[in-house]
This record gives sequence, structure tokens and C-alpha cells, in this order.
Amino acid sequence: MKTISEVEEIMTIPSDELINDLCGLDGDILILGVGGKMGPTLAKVAVRALRKGNSAKKVIGVSRFSSGTLQEELKAAGVETIAADLMNDEDLQSLPNVKNIIYMAGNKFGTKGNEHYTWGMNAYLPGRVADKFKDSRIVVFSTGNVYPLVPVSQGGCDEEHPVNPVGEYAQSCLGRERIFTNFSYRNGTPTTIFRLNYAIDMRYGVLLEIARQVYEDKPVDLTMGHVNVIWQGDANEYALRSLLLADNPPAILNVTGPETISVRWLAEQFGKAFNKTVSFINEEQPTALLNNASKAHQLFGYPKVSLNQMISWTADWVKQDGYVLNKPTHFQERQGAF
Repeated sequence: MKTISEVEEIMTIPSDELINDLCGLDGDILILGVGGKMGPTLAKVAVRALRKGNSAKKVIGVSRFSSGTLQEELKAAGVETIAADLMNDEDLQSLPNVKNIIYMAGNKFGTKGNEHYTWGMNAYLPGRVADKFKDSRIVVFSTGNVYPLVPVSQGGCDEEHPVNPVGEYAQSCLGRERIFTNFSYRNGTPTTIFRLNYAIDMRYGVLLEIARQVYEDKPVDLTMGHVNVIWQGDANEYALRSLLLADNPPAILNVTGPETISVRWLAEQFGKAFNKTVSFINEEQPTALLNNASKAHQLFGYPKVSLNQMISWTADWVKQDGYVLNKPTHFQERQGAF
């Protein structure tokens, strides 16, 4: 892959399973917070799936759209768009009442020193949204950060593992889950809590960050010595198909790849790809932020893009100086300070 359009073309090819699921779903799809890292490709693959299934259902993306470029790009792909500030109640209440909601709005980076805004976005706004769309089914994007750091040997937290978020960002994400759960009980709203970490594509993510450090002869930090990753295209499919899992009380689904991946091993793979000697700082700790997504794999199958494929694509992207979003994951953070 050499261009962004090639990345997005591959990422938005819908599987037969996604086509069947979306075409069999009643109602249109409304994506709240479509302007984030994942939202545009999620909206595009939904449109492609519905078109391939000869469905007339609509996909509608909502964002502030501070840049008109993204709005035009989505329109060109067949996504209907609405410019709205979800924190403005007038804007929120003016949105159409659509049967299927993908809730992607939230705040992470810049939380430190601006905690009030993060709590407003992550825990207050969900209540307003849940009340507005009480008659819909909702997939709520959340994060594996609601779990504690666990021993690497444990294999990651499954959905039954007790939550214990570290830091205010993660605490506010648990707040988001609790608020949606409250309204699910109160209004009977079918909901799926979608606990994701870490989605990647060529332009951002854990693999890109490690690859660039190796390519630029910078030491790789082993403070968080193990991670999970999943190709963004696979995560998007899981999210859309999770509409069918929505339940009351909410279904909970961990979403990531099947491997517990050594950061040291990843760095060494990129070292081989770039013919570089890799240097490291700090030492692996016995615990890490890790998810066990075996339930999602049972329901939806293993991710279609393998870890080695992601590594190969990322290495090629870095070598050709491909475009990056400059939105670091801070996956090394162990104290929850974002």
C-alpha cells in the first residue's frame, strides 16, 4: 500500500458476514462522533456493505466537522452527514431518531489539567444521548483501560474480569459505561459495550509508533512490555456487527487481536525489516494492560488481517515516509495520565 486511498480501500471492503448482518438489520445507522480516527472508515464500510446487499438503508455521520474536507469526503462515499456539537443540547435533540446508533464520541488526550471536560464528554453526554435515543439499539465504544493492569501470564482480562480503571480518563470511560447501562435498565434500550484496544492502521497506532522509533534509531521503551492490537478494518466490522448483540442489560464485548504481543519482539521485527540494530530503555514489567477477546472471535471469527501482515504493511509505510496522523496512543502509560 502506497497511498491513503489504497489503505482505506482495503480497510473498507465489507465481508459477506457484514453484508448479511447489516442488510438484515432493521433501520438506518447513525454514527455519533464520526470525525475521529476510526469513524470515517467505519461509516464507509457500512455504506459499501449496504450497497453490496442492495439495501436502501442510510448511514448518517454526525460530527462538528471543523474541517469541511472530511464532510465532503464522507458525502462522496455515500454517507449522509450532519454537522452538530453533541454537547449542545439543541443540536443533540435536533438529530433524527434512528434505530441503530454507533456511539464513538469521547475525549482522551488532554485529560490531565482538563479533567472536567473529559468527564463531561465521557460521562455526562452519554446520559443525554441515551435518553434521546432510548428507543434505538446502541453500540457504545469503550476501552480496555477500564480494566486494571494484569499479570502477562494471565492472558488478559475477559469480560467477567472486575473493572478497576487507573486514572481519570479510564475512570470517566467506566462512567460512560455505567451511564449507558443505567439508561438501558431504565428504558429497556438494547446496548453493547464495546471495549477496544488497540486498533491500528498505517497512519497511527502502536505498531506505527514502535516502527518509527526503530527506523529513526530511537530507543524503544519497554515500560509497557506487552500489548494487544487489531486491524482497524476488523474492529470496524466487529463494531457494526455488534448491533446484533445489543441487549438489556447491555452485552459487553472485548475487542482486540488474539495475541499477547511482546513489545521487544515487535521492535526486533521492525529492526529486521529496516536492517537496524534496536536499542531499548527500561525493562518489561510483570503486568500490562491486556484484553482477552476470545468471545468476540467466537462470535465474529478471528481478525482477517494477521499480525504479521500488519507489521509488513507498517514497515513499508514507514520506509516510504507515508502520511501519519501524529496522534500517539501513549500505550506505555502505566499511571493513566493522558
